[in-house]
Amino acid sequence: MSEEQKPVRAARKRRATFERTPRDLLVGAGLVLAGGMMWGCNATVSKVLMGAYHVEPLWLACMRELFAGVLFLIAAGVRTPKLVVGAVRDRSSYLQFLYCSFACVLLVQVAYLSAISWTNAGTATVLQTLNLLFVLLFVCLRDRRLPGTRESAGVVLAFVGTVLIATGGDLSTLKLPLMGLIWGLVDAAATGGMSILPMRLVQRWGNMVVNGVMFIISGVVLLPIARPWSGGPTFDALGWGLMVFTVVFGTFGAFGLFLAGVVRIGAMRATMLGTVEPVAATLSSVMFLGAVFTPTDLVGFVLILIMVFLIR
Repeated sequence: MSEEQKPVRAARKRRATFERTPRDLLVGAGLVLAGGMMWGCNATVSKVLMGAYHVEPLWLACMRELFAGVLFLIAAGVRTPKLVVGAVRDRSSYLQFLYCSFACVLLVQVAYLSAISWTNAGTATVLQTLNLLFVLLFVCLRDRRLPGTRESAGVVLAFVGTVLIATGGDLSTLKLPLMGLIWGLVDAAATGGMSILPMRLVQRWGNMVVNGVMFIISGVVLLPIARPWSGGPTFDALGWGLMVFTVVFGTFGAFGLFLAGVVRIGAMRATMLGTVEPVAATLSSVMFLGAVFTPTDLVGFVLILIMVFLIR
């Protein structure tokens, strides 16, 4: 075992023997809920930036990825500096980092912000929850099996919920903009991939290191497209405050808190509590943006959220 990998192995061993006390469960649940609420509110903040301040989705994705990536690497450097150095020196991991950066971080950020731009924060975040269907598809193909009864019921509910959101209950019309629906489904597929593709890297170098490198690479790729040096949106004090929130709290903080909670309560409980994300996005959209959701929309949201509890 290399010196760089010892901290990750030690942390994995601690997690394997970790006895979850009531206090651990309470703290972990609080962390997951806080992270989920931050991510949900971040969707509304992004909508404000793209609407009131005319921020382009690609520009916002680029800035968010670069600065959040720096924060991830700083945190990794403080906690596990040897892993940061080891990841940089290990050329055999470069190709994995590259395709994970494209397939996961870049596509997730761009598709999510584009879905928000075309629809609203609540709808985009609910559609992102469909990532569980893509994870289920991967698992079934890998294990060469058909979905179980609960999984099949979850798929049906997710399909019906998506149709209700897209058509408003009238199958002859498409209420949701087609591009919004497409970007939402692309975001869901990329989010599903993010929970699968980088796992080998995470096991080797740790979460903070891997995410820091992927965010930085993704941001650098967007630089020649976003071209922040040629000018950008004009912000007042509120605009700068929203930018700080979307980077520090909405991206780095939300992800960091959620992962800290997962360690304490486990992935299953975290997934269930993570349903607070679309709820927070929907409520904040109504409160701050005046978004209007019809009863059909809300029924579709509920069906998709129930899907989360059926597909495990």
